[in-house]
Amino acid sequence: MKQSSVVDLLLLLLTIAVLATPAFSDLVLSKVERRIDVTSQFARVTKTLKVVNPGSESVSEFMLIFPKFLGNNLAYLSVKTKRPVANLSVKKADPKGIPDSISVYSVGLPKTLSKGDTLTLEVVATFTNVLQPFPEKITQGEIHLVMLQESSQYLSPYTVESQSLSIKLPNARIESYSKLENTKLQGSELKYGPYKNLSPFSYSPIVVHFESKAAFSVAEKLVREIEVSHWGNVQVTEHYNVVHRGAQLKGEFSRLDFQARPNPRGASAFRHLLARLPPRAHSIYYRDDIGNISTSEMQSDSKKTELLIEPRFPLFGGWKTFFTIGYGLPLSDFLFASEGKRFVNISFGSPMIDLVTEKLIVQVVLPEGSKDISVTTPFAVKQSREIKYSHLDIAGRPVVVLEKDNVVLDHNQHIQVYYKFSNINLLSEPLMLISGFFVLFITCIIYTRADFSISKSSPTYLAKLQWDEVLATLQEVQSIIQKCLAAHDKLEASLRDLSRTGDIQTCKAARKSTDSLLKDLSKELKPLQGFLQSSPSASHISPKVEELVVKEKELQEKLMAKHTTVVEGYEKKSSGRDIENRIASQQQKIIALRQEIEDLLEFIDEI
Repeated sequence: MKQSSVVDLLLLLLTIAVLATPAFSDLVLSKVERRIDVTSQFARVTKTLKVVNPGSESVSEFMLIFPKFLGNNLAYLSVKTKRPVANLSVKKADPKGIPDSISVYSVGLPKTLSKGDTLTLEVVATFTNVLQPFPEKITQGEIHLVMLQESSQYLSPYTVESQSLSIKLPNARIESYSKLENTKLQGSELKYGPYKNLSPFSYSPIVVHFESKAAFSVAEKLVREIEVSHWGNVQVTEHYNVVHRGAQLKGEFSRLDFQARPNPRGASAFRHLLARLPPRAHSIYYRDDIGNISTSEMQSDSKKTELLIEPRFPLFGGWKTFFTIGYGLPLSDFLFASEGKRFVNISFGSPMIDLVTEKLIVQVVLPEGSKDISVTTPFAVKQSREIKYSHLDIAGRPVVVLEKDNVVLDHNQHIQVYYKFSNINLLSEPLMLISGFFVLFITCIIYTRADFSISKSSPTYLAKLQWDEVLATLQEVQSIIQKCLAAHDKLEASLRDLSRTGDIQTCKAARKSTDSLLKDLSKELKPLQGFLQSSPSASHISPKVEELVVKEKELQEKLMAKHTTVVEGYEKKSSGRDIENRIASQQQKIIALRQEIEDLLEFIDEI
């Protein structure tokens, strides 16, 4: 037993000891029948209460009380009369004099009970997290045991003349149970009572320790998006974040043992989830972040569609999985009209059987243009509004957001979302598409028929021609300068050959050939320079070209002077060191000029 549960139980017993007299009215419960079903992961309690008013004062409300540790886990509570059948309003109460260890709910009676009147009530309460795994951690091969804490006597602020309790267990395998007076175990059913003449606030704690093979599947968060389209479809998308809340797995998981003997070696795990969808569900898919999951089966008939899904791996205690299911529904089955409004009538909770949802968010996406929106729910929920934008939306689609915690199968009731919508709004998207295509076609026609070419007499066209001529001239200038540089390299090569062979005549012949080539190239440059100087389009380039030509001529002169000095040195049979000393200054100037010419060529090349 968990420490918190023990503390709550002790506080409850202390409170009951303090409360010695009825606190609310003179009502008497002549007969109480309680039935607790723990065959699933939650406890479903059904009570039949026969209420009698022996007092002189009329009574218009009835009080239900629960221990705090049960009240905190109360997921669903409904009260109705037996004859005639009518649902009664239930709300949480906080009467004076009741300590915090007891939760109190007030039930409004359909009519005032006068002296001697009787009334039979049917109470249904569903509790989550009351079946505590014990032990809390088990190995892969151990069975799953849980523990239930309850009272063999009905906790009530009224006198109880006769009371009995029946607990329906999953099977006959029971580890232990509290043995009190009038206790009987028959197969998988444990009975306590009947007990007679119980005073108000009677409480007799019992503990039942038994095996449970139920799937303790809990959705920590479930987001259901229901998108309504007046083009004939309701698209439902559900995002699940599921965890196994049973006893946690202790030790390592063996896939080999699980595959070989899944029942004894994986009894505490659950491998399937069953969803009961509306009968005409279509386009069903089941996937996760990785992609589509093919391990699912679907069966359909005229009354329902069942989807059996299998996660990618078996879920043991503490393990989690994330997945999404989606399906389409025919609009005619869920959209109706009433008093000038349309309303969507669709289920609130998850279609998964025996799934507990800790936080449920339902988003009903209405068509764009919906207004005067209202919601009707059979139980209290938190409501808010949002706007969602999708394709071809202008103002966005209104979204009704409903939130509720601790949701069980009993909450899978129908809700109604009312709104006004004009059929003219249906034409907005088709008209938008038609307009878009019309504009596209008109643009294509104008483009194919219009002449976008530039007139040959226009200033723009003439300026373009002049610029093209300037670019062509620049390319020719670059080519001639490159040829001059190549001639310079050839002259330098002849000097290197002279130092190696000592052949003065060959060196002089190379200079003569180079000198002739450079004169021809200089003649070719003159008309090009004249064109660039006279062209307005080249006004910003012409100075650079002039500078380039000047630098190249200066380089020619330095090279010729160097050549003359070297040849004369060889003719006079001067030493190599002496020749190098005489041309050292010339060589430095040649290198600097060569670098300046290359920088100017790079500048022109970028243009």
